[in-house]
Amino acid sequence: MLSFVFDMPLEQLRTCLLPQSKPDDFDVFWQERLTESKKQPLDPISEPIPYPIPEIRVEKVSFAAFDGGRIVGWFISPKAAGPHPALVFYHGYSGNRGNVSNYLLWALQGFVCFAIDVRGQNGESSDWAQYPSGRSSGWMTAGILDPKTYYFVRAYVDAVRALDYVVTRAEVDGARIGTAGCSQGGGLSLAACSLDKRPALCLSEVPGFCHFKRTLEITRAAPWTDLISYFQLHPENIEIAERTLSYVELNNLTERITCPTLISVGLLDELCVPSSIFSAYNRIPATEKQLDVFPFNGHQAALNIENQITWARRYLLEIPARK
Repeated sequence: MLSFVFDMPLEQLRTCLLPQSKPDDFDVFWQERLTESKKQPLDPISEPIPYPIPEIRVEKVSFAAFDGGRIVGWFISPKAAGPHPALVFYHGYSGNRGNVSNYLLWALQGFVCFAIDVRGQNGESSDWAQYPSGRSSGWMTAGILDPKTYYFVRAYVDAVRALDYVVTRAEVDGARIGTAGCSQGGGLSLAACSLDKRPALCLSEVPGFCHFKRTLEITRAAPWTDLISYFQLHPENIEIAERTLSYVELNNLTERITCPTLISVGLLDELCVPSSIFSAYNRIPATEKQLDVFPFNGHQAALNIENQITWARRYLLEIPARK
C-alpha cells in the first residue's frame, strides 16, 4: 500500500506491540473504582426537549458523575415501539456532545442515542471533584500525582456510568448496546468496553490515550504539550505521573475487550499517533475486530462512517430484540 511514513512503516505497524506499563495493582485498582461507582446513586434527571422531527423523542438527561459533578447528555430515542439497540457517544478533547442533529443518522435508523458531555470540558457537564496537586492547562495533568484523583480515571468511570444509565431505560435493549467516539471519544469508547462487558459493539475513530510514552516520543501536538509543560516544571514528579497515566493507558486495557470492535487510524495522524493505535488494537482479543487504515489521512473523524453503519446494523440493529 502506497503511504508516507510518519511513524513506522505499515508492515511494522501491523504487528506492533508497544511495551505495557501495568502496575502490580492494575486490575485491583479498576475493580475498586468500579465498585465505588456502583455504590454511588445515579440520581438521573430527564427533561423532554421539543424537536421538529416527529419520528424521534429528545430528552436532556443528567446523572451523577463519579466522585462529584453531573454528566449531561442528549437521550434521543425512536418513537416506534422498542426495545431498541443503543449507541453511547463520547466526544473529542475540549469539545462537547454537539447538536441533536449530529445523531439523526443513527436515530432515524432505529438506534437510541445517548451522547454525553465529558466532565468539566466545553459542554454542560460539571466536575466537582477535588484535584489536590497543581496542573498545567487543560485536563491532562489534573490530579496526576495519584491515580485515585486523576481526571481521566474519573472520566473513564463516567463513561461506564453512562452505560449504567442507558440500561435503566425501557426503550433500550440492554443486550444491544454499543459505544462510539472519535479521538478522546474514541479512547473513552475503548475504555468503556475494556472496563465493562455489557457493550456488544465498540466503534472507535482515531482513539487517544493508547500509549503515552510513544506519543510523547514523536509528537509535540496539543494536548500532549500539557504533559510536556508539566514535566518541564516538575521533573521530580515524572515517575509518579507516568505511573498514574499507566492506569488509563489503553495499551494496558484493551486486552479486556471481547466485543466486536471497529477502529480507524490515519497514518499521518500527529495527534493520536499510528503506532500507539496499532498496538492497542493488536492487543484486543475479540474474534471480530477490524482496523480501517487511511494512509494519507491525519487526525480526522468519519473516515469510515459507512463501515461504522454496516457494523452497527450487523451487531446491534439486525439481531433479534431481547424478549
